Amino acid sequence: MDKNKNEQVTAYITDAPEEQREIMENVRGLIHQYVENVIEEFKWNRPVFRTTKDFAYLQANKNYITLGFTKSIDKIQDPNKLLEGTGKTMRHIKIKNTSDIDGELLGEWIKTVTVK
Repeated sequence: MDKNKNEQVTAYITDAPEEQREIMENVRGLIHQYVENVIEEFKWNRPVFRTTKDFAYLQANKNYITLGFTKSIDKIQDPNKLLEGTGKTMRHIKIKNTSDIDGELLGEWIKTVTVK
C-alpha cells in the first residue's frame, strides 16, 4: 500500500457501493495528484485529508458522495454555484456520478484550499 494512503480510508472506500467507490477513488486520486505530501486520516467516521491542517473530507451518502472543504473556502472560485453549505468555514459539493467529476475544477479547488 502507498505510504501516503491510510488503511482505514482504503477500507471505507472499498466497502462503499461500486458507483460511490469509483467516485471516491477518483477524488482521492485527484487529492494525491494536486497535494504533495497529503496525509490521510480517518476521523469523524470519514476520510479526512490534511497537510498541516485538515482541508477536505469525503463522505458516502445514499445517492452521492460529499467532498467537503474545511479551509480557505472564501478563496474558492465557484461561478457555477456548485458548492453548498452556509457555515463560516466549510462548503461541500455533492457528486452523484463519476461523470460529474470535473477534475480540472476540483484540482483548482484542492490547490486553493491547500495554499499556505
